[in-house]
Amino acid sequence: MPYDAKNGKTNNEIRNGNRTEKYKYDQFAVDDNDTDQNASLDSDKTDTGVKMERSLGLISGTAIISGTMIGSGIFVSPRGVLYGAGSVGMSMVIWLACGILSMFGALTYAELGSTIPLSGAEHAYFMEAFCKNKKRRNLFGRIPAFLFDWICIFIIRTTMFAGMCFTLGTYVTQPFYPDCMPPLYLTKLVTAISMFILCFINCMSIKFAEKIQVFMMAVKLIAAVIIVAGGCYSLSQGDTETLASGFEGTSTDTAMLVLSFYNGLWAYDGWNNLNFVTEELKNPKKNIPRAICIALPLVMLVYLSINVGYFAVLPKQEILSSDAVAVLWGKRILGVMQWIMPMFVICSCFGSANGSLFSSGRLSYVAARDGHLPSGISFLHVQRHTPIPSMIFTLTLSTLLIIPFDLGALIGIFSFTSWIFYGVSAATVLLLRYRNRHKKLDSYKVPLFIPVVVILLSTFLVLVPLIYLPKPEYKYVVLFMAVGLCIYFLFVYRKIKVPYVDSATRLMQKLLVVVPPSQEKSY
Repeated sequence: MPYDAKNGKTNNEIRNGNRTEKYKYDQFAVDDNDTDQNASLDSDKTDTGVKMERSLGLISGTAIISGTMIGSGIFVSPRGVLYGAGSVGMSMVIWLACGILSMFGALTYAELGSTIPLSGAEHAYFMEAFCKNKKRRNLFGRIPAFLFDWICIFIIRTTMFAGMCFTLGTYVTQPFYPDCMPPLYLTKLVTAISMFILCFINCMSIKFAEKIQVFMMAVKLIAAVIIVAGGCYSLSQGDTETLASGFEGTSTDTAMLVLSFYNGLWAYDGWNNLNFVTEELKNPKKNIPRAICIALPLVMLVYLSINVGYFAVLPKQEILSSDAVAVLWGKRILGVMQWIMPMFVICSCFGSANGSLFSSGRLSYVAARDGHLPSGISFLHVQRHTPIPSMIFTLTLSTLLIIPFDLGALIGIFSFTSWIFYGVSAATVLLLRYRNRHKKLDSYKVPLFIPVVVILLSTFLVLVPLIYLPKPEYKYVVLFMAVGLCIYFLFVYRKIKVPYVDSATRLMQKLLVVVPPSQEKSY
């Protein structure tokens, strides 16, 4: 029979206790009747004393942001950005603009993260802004947070993780097929294997996953230095033809330029990863803004320099014809040492995928803890304090996602859906500013024009593809949100009980040695 470690009671004994007590998930007071009744009885309002540890400092936080951003995107997206931009000059402008827009988004999230120091990023912010535990607002107040969980867990975060691992699989298999693209099934097989390895690492040890992130960050910077140094050498030899073409051939198609932006933003994405693990960060009110202000300028500098390195060595047409631009660059400039570049890129993608999974698992954990998923997904390992069920849940969804889609489709879906919620989060800053206008808060405050710019640009990035280039994937996202509303009303608001969930959760507890998380405040 499942056993509660702290109270020294079996679950049957616990269930005979007081069933009407109120408890707290962080600052959100939740009544027993408001919780997810699909959850196992094993999680009934007990405090096991097991919770996430605050082990992340400023260096680790910076590595999570920059280590996730610098990775698969810069080694894949140059082709997509250049294709949509049409010219070398415009592609550089788009890389710079994407960096500035990402910086604006990151600064907006810095205020949210320092004001609401809870894990889960947008989930926590929407709960604070729209729910506030008022009974009369429970029906509609939870909808924004639930829709974010629904879309982010099943599309955005899983797409991000799958896309990074897919890039890793592409670079692992490419050297074995020097004259053609590797078979898609082989790339997907390697992708799935890398996903399982990363999940195992994150389930076994949080500290080891942090060390991998810091180490891989150093590897990424070494790879960037090699590309920039090679580009400078090529320029010194007079190879300036590609860069000298400037804005020749610039696209005038609005939809193509937006798609170019999507590819650039894909490479920059990850700037909000630290907000997903806020409860594990030391002094989040100071370290979130600091980590963002260190990581984003660093990434912008690295990306612009790497692109100059590419254009100094490779002609425009060769970049457009390759999915593995960095490998092609290595063949041109490194000679017999060309094998170094694929190894650097593989390590870089591995680090980015590790950071993505590290943060994605926390969203599933927080969503389940607040009743938006079966509560068993929020359970923690008794000794390691790792969210093993949420990690396995994220792994399963990501593995299923790589089967029907290729990387291009993943990037399109990811960028379209993510900027919907980035815009809503920026609007949340304005709402919370107005609500707290009479309070003196010691949290970081972003200049007001920045969230306004994020709202406007996110609206533009969402509407233009729908109007000018309506792909089926975009329509599926809208349909998926409608399905999410139905799921919300049936299983979260009306609390229709799903058979066998309790039994499955008990079995999971025995197999994984996990217990419900502590219900103490995390800050």
